[in-house]
Amino acid sequence: MGPQQDRRSMANGTRKETKVVVVVVVQYRECQRNHAASIGGYAVDGCREFMASGAEGTAAALLCAACGCHRSFHRREVEPDCDCSSTTSG
Repeated sequence: MGPQQDRRSMANGTRKETKVVVVVVVQYRECQRNHAASIGGYAVDGCREFMASGAEGTAAALLCAACGCHRSFHRREVEPDCDCSSTTSG
């Protein structure tokens, strides 16, 4: 059997399970593509935020409607959102 705490929780015939749900919110911000790289300069287009050109799951969803660049050229911002209040009894 597991640790001492697990044996005590099983003594009354019920077991509580706690599940932690972590939702990660990913947003793509300004475009960082260097449009002048071929001539030795540095210039970005000024696109402030990625907007998908098509529906989720299609190839067009990876292209920005504002600047036409692939999503990978946009700065990725990750925000973890933890919902630690989720418990299940059973």
